[in-house]
Amino acid sequence: MPGMWWVAGAVGVLGLVSAYLIWTAGRVQRLQVRAESAARALDAHLMRRAAAAAVLAEQRYGVELYAAARIALDAAPEEREAAENDLTRQLRGVRLDADDPACGAVIAASRRLALARQVHTDLVRDARSARGRPVVRLFRMGRGRQWPRYFDIDDPTLATRADVPAGP
Repeated sequence: MPGMWWVAGAVGVLGLVSAYLIWTAGRVQRLQVRAESAARALDAHLMRRAAAAAVLAEQRYGVELYAAARIALDAAPEEREAAENDLTRQLRGVRLDADDPACGAVIAASRRLALARQVHTDLVRDARSARGRPVVRLFRMGRGRQWPRYFDIDDPTLATRADVPAGP
């Protein structure tokens, strides 16, 4: 019966390898889904900030800020990063008063956007790392889904009038 132990050992090793592969495939799938959800949340926060900036521009700051906000709202996916960076530059060019409701909406939307951007970046990094592992590539565990993409924009956090020190 010594041959029986060899077969039992081989079956045990095969079971462990199978369990590891199933666990790894599930992890890759979960990370991919979380990265896609974070991308949708980031898109929603980008839209909210652009809409709040458009409202603010209509009330106070004029054509350039309004145009940047409209371009960000209407941008095609391949033009989105540049449009959002331009909107951030326009928003940094105006003095925002946190006590003003319209300015407060833009400031709050920008803070939420900064958080959503960080979460998205972290999840994309994790998903790309998991999909880049040799065993995942060998067994093509990420097939059927696109590689998660980073959304490269400037830090959208805005300074308010209270944050800026008074000049001499």
